[in-house]
Amino acid sequence: MSKGIPKDVLSAINKKTGKTITENAVKKLASGVDAGTLQNEAELRKLIKQVADMAKIKVPESTVSDIVKAIKSSGVSPSNLESLVKMMAKR
Repeated sequence: MSKGIPKDVLSAINKKTGKTITENAVKKLASGVDAGTLQNEAELRKLIKQVADMAKIKVPESTVSDIVKAIKSSGVSPSNLESLVKMMAKR
C-alpha cells in the first residue's frame, strides 16, 4: 500500500461502514503498524480497536477475538495485508 490505498478498498470500507474514512486517517493509523503488531496479540487487539474507533463502529470482543484468530492462523504479513483488507471489506 505504499503507493496509496487503492480507491476500491477505501470506497468499500466507506460504503460498508456508512462513514467517511479518509486515506490520510488510514495512513496515520497504518504508520504505527509493523510486522510485530501482527504477531503480538495485545498489539493486534489494540489495532483492531483503533480501526473500529476510527470507523465509529462498536466491535464486540467476540468479533475482535475472531479477527485475531483469523489473522494469526492465516500468517498474514504486512506485505499481504492489503488482500486481507479486501477480503474483509467483502463481508
